[in-house]
Amino acid sequence: MTLSIPDFSGASVLVAGDVMLDTYLFGGTNRISPEAPVPVVHVLETENRAGGAANVAVNLGSLGVKTTLIGVVGQDDEAAALRAVLEQQNINCRFEAVKDWPTTTKTRVQSRGQQLIRLDREQQLDRSDALTRSLQKSLQSVNAVVLSDYGKGALADASAMIDLCRRASIPVLVDPKGADFEKYRGATVLTPNQSEFESVAGVCPSDLELVERARKMIAEFELGALLMTRSEKGMLLVETSEEPVFLSTRAREVFDVTGAGDTVIAVLAGALASGKSLPAAAAISNFAAGLVVRKIGVASVTPSEMRAALHQRGQGGRGLVAEADLRAIVTEARLHNETIVMTNGCFDFLHAGHVAYLEEAKSLGDRLIVALNDDDSVRRLKGADRPVNTLEDRMAVLAGLASVDWVVPFSEDTPARLIHLLLPDVLVKGGDYRQDDIAGAKEVLKNGGEVRVLAFREGQSSSNIIEKLRG
Repeated sequence: MTLSIPDFSGASVLVAGDVMLDTYLFGGTNRISPEAPVPVVHVLETENRAGGAANVAVNLGSLGVKTTLIGVVGQDDEAAALRAVLEQQNINCRFEAVKDWPTTTKTRVQSRGQQLIRLDREQQLDRSDALTRSLQKSLQSVNAVVLSDYGKGALADASAMIDLCRRASIPVLVDPKGADFEKYRGATVLTPNQSEFESVAGVCPSDLELVERARKMIAEFELGALLMTRSEKGMLLVETSEEPVFLSTRAREVFDVTGAGDTVIAVLAGALASGKSLPAAAAISNFAAGLVVRKIGVASVTPSEMRAALHQRGQGGRGLVAEADLRAIVTEARLHNETIVMTNGCFDFLHAGHVAYLEEAKSLGDRLIVALNDDDSVRRLKGADRPVNTLEDRMAVLAGLASVDWVVPFSEDTPARLIHLLLPDVLVKGGDYRQDDIAGAKEVLKNGGEVRVLAFREGQSSSNIIEKLRG
């Protein structure tokens, strides 16, 4: 399956569940306490992050999804800290604040990349009736609902929430907790990990039995589908009448599964709300989870990160790249010590001279970016009757060349701003230009890069071809 990262900005998702504050204490340790055989950590940094259902919301916010979060918090400093974290992601928080009740907080002490201890502050409290009423008021403005259950009481009324979503024809995705799946009856998608699934369905010694029992569970609890996360084995998507989809994963440099399930359901919901099919959304969420486990602690991914990683692995296709995404792609390429080459032009009619020129440009590095004048800028430079081929067509032709990695459009007469933004390692121009006359050359040279002028083949130009056709 070819992955395509959607535009998440038009999607709206509501998250309901157990919200938490994750506090990280980072510091060094080089001695053992004289009071007990434990390391002494000199705390140098404290960081607050969203946890539980709040981390699902942050993952959605990182994708650019319009996100509403409902949950229960205390009237304490931890609630204020959690709100501050969520406000940075523009999450619309609709919290039920309870007096004399603690906001669920997990404090982790980390040193030298290792977690030494976790301290939990929590108390069970059932305020699900209030959350159900809040969810009902919000349904008309969302494309999907996520129920994130961490067993703290916020989703004690999950069945009523699911019923409301079904009556409103809004897909509801559930990240379950515990062995009682009855309360999730009627969910559009249930996303247990394999251990959670087998605690209900029984141990499955083979993939065949795993699929069979998943189908049985779907029928028993009237589910739309079941997406099972399987750690290093990836994921399994089972629908009622479709073939099962096994999604593989890849080995990672760092493997920290904290919050990975939150990323899975967030990306799944965001992709579905953006118009993707369930199999495509599952594949995107599997890919995103593989990226997030490379990060320490609870984390999230952005569309730019996903697109950059897809391009890096040769899975993201070639051709048109948005300017904002290209910056992330170039950053990712440089992390792998790849040399970035950049050139620009109108490329109205692609001919043998262009092909040879672009191949020579690509030979100067590892990745070639072609900045392409949009249609309006071509008209300003070449005249009212140009371009003959539209921007979309010109990009498609360039993207088909083996030498070209990424094509990015620009609207100005010169790509100076874009070059300054990307600062390629090698800037290439064709013709008889002097370095001082090449847009962006000064910035590239100042950054330690190189500027090269390559020769076009004589007698070959788009203008000549057009004149011949007219003659």
